Formats: sequence, structure tokens, C-alpha cells
Amino acid sequence: QVQLVESGGGLVQAGGSLRLSCAASGSGFSIKDVGWYRQAPGKQRELVAEISRDDNTNYADSVKGRFTISRDNAKNTVYLQMNILKPEDTAVYYCNGIIRISTREYSYWGQGTQVTVSS
Repeated sequence: QVQLVESGGGLVQAGGSLRLSCAASGSGFSIKDVGWYRQAPGKQRELVAEISRDDNTNYADSVKGRFTISRDNAKNTVYLQMNILKPEDTAVYYCNGIIRISTREYSYWGQGTQVTVSS
């Protein structure tokens, strides 16, 4: 059984930083692509950043230059470094991983971590 667990959320003032982690646990798997998503109250879930197995990255325009996604394959962990946070970054942040088990690929979601940015 593979699980994705996010951590690192919290309350921070505008202009501050947080680093989110998405750790995969289990056995017999490899992580392909991973995306960080966020969902603010009353809004749809949106893609924030994504990273491929070979470290190609993509960012939403709203976070370019402020957020950085990275991965440590040895630790099965993906990070989202968030700098110069703004109140509009307030949301629940989720990671989504494309996980390969044997010859098949599956999409897994974490439970989410709350990020609140005060003005």
C-alpha cells in the first residue's frame, strides 16, 4: 500500500516562507511525476507546480519566481519551497503522484496540508 503524506503547512505572515514536503511510503514502487495542487475555499483545485522523474518542472504563472519544486528520489520525497508568500496563496495544498507499481501506473493523492498567509 503506497501513501503520500504532506507536511510543512502552517500560518505565516505575508512575505514569509514555508517548505512543504510530500513523502511516499510503502514498498515496491517508484515515483514518476509529482504535482503540487492547492484549493482555496470556494475555488477549484489548481495546479501549482509539477516535476517529472528527470526533474523537468512547470509552474503556475501566479507562483513563478516565488515557488520551487524539487525532489529527492532516494527519500521518495518531493518538496515545494514557497517564498514571498501572499495572502492569496492561502489554501489547502495537496500532492499528487504518479506511482509505478510493477508494470502499472496509479495516481495517488495526499491528505493535504493547510497553508495560511496573513496580511
